[in-house]
Amino acid sequence: MADQSPLILSFGSVNIDLTVGVETLPKAGETQHAGSYTVGLGGKGANQAAAAARLCHNHSIKVALAGRTGTDNFATLARETLTTFGVECSPLLEDPDHATGIALIHVDKRGENCITVVGGANQAVSETDIIAATPLLNAAQVLLLQLECPLHAVTAAAQAAHAGGAVVILDPAPAPNEDLPKLLWQNTDIVTPNETETERLTGIRPETPDGAAQAARILRGKGAKAAIIKMGGRGTYWQDATGEGFIPPFPVTPIDTVAAGDCFNAGLAVALTLQNSLGDAVRFASACGALATTRKGAADAAPTWNDVQNLLI
Repeated sequence: MADQSPLILSFGSVNIDLTVGVETLPKAGETQHAGSYTVGLGGKGANQAAAAARLCHNHSIKVALAGRTGTDNFATLARETLTTFGVECSPLLEDPDHATGIALIHVDKRGENCITVVGGANQAVSETDIIAATPLLNAAQVLLLQLECPLHAVTAAAQAAHAGGAVVILDPAPAPNEDLPKLLWQNTDIVTPNETETERLTGIRPETPDGAAQAARILRGKGAKAAIIKMGGRGTYWQDATGEGFIPPFPVTPIDTVAAGDCFNAGLAVALTLQNSLGDAVRFASACGALATTRKGAADAAPTWNDVQNLLI
């Protein structure tokens, strides 16, 4: 009998992150010394898959990742790490012509960061990857998307999964310089921008729930069925055709914000797969994002199910 477990599919980037901790973020022309560095899994597609898989250890939910790596040592490290988290990597293609993506990350003592990404194989993602992932795109209950792969491939993945009945969650990161294609908006069920991304897409900086509500209406007017505005330390606002809500920030002490957005979206996907209402799913996701800021790293910062439940008590 075929496995009937629900499936969360992340379609997106895979990187290896090289992270250093510094007192302050470097300025132009400045050289800084750091005491140490870490090497770990990154890329928004991989981060969201890993975070979802860690949350799903308590549940019969499968998590898979579609995208592309090179054939180098970083690719081996990425695949081994994803497998350790419990992510199915069969749709993750190997590209002999491009290196695995990397990200160079500085994190200051307040937990703020600046990141330089070399896309590598992520930028070669194409219709070939869509074809390889078609069985999973058709079977997924939830599809997680981001913007670190070519936009035409992201749009094609959204269209295929939406046609198969999946809930398509789009994290519009990194922040686009121009509006997204109409076809992508039409096949997006939930869009989850942070403050910068919201401003890029709507012209509104969401510093209050009222501002977030105005921005959410614009995003829904573009075609998204629901909008979730992530305002960092100010909380999270959500809106769909039937309701809206605001989740105040959780009382945590952040040390590294790199993984917050990815863990938020992973938590949202898991909660929706478990048939939570949108409002309850946003609260669960907000707890996931808050907990991620209390740990260093990207995928490694992802909380467990019990971690989240303890914060929600």
